[in-house]
Formats: sequence, structure tokens, C-alpha cells
Amino acid sequence: MDAVLRHRMRWSESTAPQAEGNTTGRSAAAAADPVLRAQALTLEYRTPDRVVRATHEVDFSVQEGDRFVLLGPSGCGKSTLLKAVAGFVQPAAGRILLDGKQVERPGADRVVVFQEFDQLWPWLTVRQNIAFPLRQARGLSRKEAAQRAEHYLDKVGLARFADAHPHTLSGGMKQRVAIARALAMRPRILLMDEPFAALDALTRRRMQQELLELWEDAPFTLLFVTHSIEEALLVGNRILLLSPHPGRVRAELNSPRAGLHARDNPAADAEFQAQARRIHRLLFDEDEPGSAPAAHEEKR
Repeated sequence: MDAVLRHRMRWSESTAPQAEGNTTGRSAAAAADPVLRAQALTLEYRTPDRVVRATHEVDFSVQEGDRFVLLGPSGCGKSTLLKAVAGFVQPAAGRILLDGKQVERPGADRVVVFQEFDQLWPWLTVRQNIAFPLRQARGLSRKEAAQRAEHYLDKVGLARFADAHPHTLSGGMKQRVAIARALAMRPRILLMDEPFAALDALTRRRMQQELLELWEDAPFTLLFVTHSIEEALLVGNRILLLSPHPGRVRAELNSPRAGLHARDNPAADAEFQAQARRIHRLLFDEDEPGSAPAAHEEKR
């Protein structure tokens, strides 16, 4: 049995009782067909003098209602993986399946929330930013699109800013609009590429909490990219650890149930900190016995 598989089994066995999800149990979710599956996924990009491998033979699956986190150091290919799921990057090898069908191009069944604040159209109001793609991609009438936009603006606490333009909003407010727009599209899977990384610490924590509250109110399937161990544990119910460049699977684990409430419970906080330390050891070569070695860049 290889080292990566040993890690997956050890983490799953040690954390499975605490896993979250919107199914009746992990065994039921495991038996169901995954919403998203990556199979032996290798991604590459070209520079003027060589081909650089971003990821190497990455496998993972995302079940209905998962908050699945891709976690790894800078340059491990996690954002490239998300772009491939979105259909922006074509695999060099392997494949991505969404509901059993191979992903070949972007589609409205996958919506991306990026890190940058400038993902809103500056000439449209907040309401119009949400309503426009609903009319174009989902075929809603003007009235239906406006009503759905207002519903999701209310969900993120921005109903009174519906007629404001993006330049009048703070960074956190712009991200709330981007999240509302994405959820209003009701995608099969929501893709988030370090969406809170550019925010200050207090706003970032509040946005993490609001994201979880949105999920608890109406569970959706989420693929979330971060380089923060704490954020991965707070946001995710399942976490895939990627090695340094090129990204390979180091381990897969379930996150503790405590989440954002861990700090209110000393026992839960101790467990949270222990999980964070173990993840740090796996990510930065301070491995437990039998772990997979770090991968190195491949040149061609």
C-alpha cells in the first residue's frame, strides 16, 4: 500500500466520526455518485523555454453538499486545479467528471468567485450585477432575475445596497455581492479561489462565518482553494492536501465539526490546534512515518 493511501486511510479513520455534510451519514454519501471527480489529473503550462507541470496525477471526488477544500503551499497547482474544474484549463492527462460527464469547457453549472475585488461590472448596480447573468445564462425574465437578485442580496445582508454601484462598496461588500451572484445562479458546484485572501483579518473571519451560515441555511456543493490551514479547517468538511510543486495528493481528511465555534470550547479548540499541527507537518515535510515524499518540479 503506497504512502498516500496510508495517509488517506489514517486521516479518514481518525476523523470520520466528526465529519459534516448535508446527508444522513458519511456512508450514504460515500455510496452515492460524486458530483465532481478528478481522475489522474495532470495539468501543465508552457513558458518560453519549457513545459512546467502544475499537478501530477491528482485524484479526488466531491460529494453532494461537501465543502471540499484544496489546501497547499504557493505553487502547488491548487488554483490551476480549480480553473481546470471551471473549464478554463485543459488537462495534459487524466479527466474531470461533473455528474459523470467530462468537463471540456466553462458552463453555468460551475460558477467561480475569485480573490480580486474587480469581478463586478462597474457600470451596473449591485442588483444588475446579479440579475444580468441570470437573464443571459439562465433565461430568466427581467422581473424573475430582479426578484432572485434581491433574495440573495438579502441573504448576504446587502439588500439596502441593491441600487449602489461597485465603486461605492468596501472590499468585503464586493465579495458578498460576488458570492450572492454565484449562489443566485444555483450552480451544480460553487468554485471559490482564495476569495477572502485580500481582506483584512477581521473581515475575513466574518466572511468565513457568513459563508458557513449560507451553507447551513441552504446547503450547496463547494470547492474552495486556500493556502491557510486555519481557513481550511474552518470552512471545509473535507480537505485535500497537496505537495509542493508539482502538486500531488499528500493526504485527504475530514475536518472537525467545531469549525468557527472551536474557540468557544477549550476541548474543541485543543482538537482544532492538534489538527492544524498535523496538517502543517504533512505540508512542510515534517512527516509522520510512511508519508509520501515531497514532489519536485518537472522540466522538459
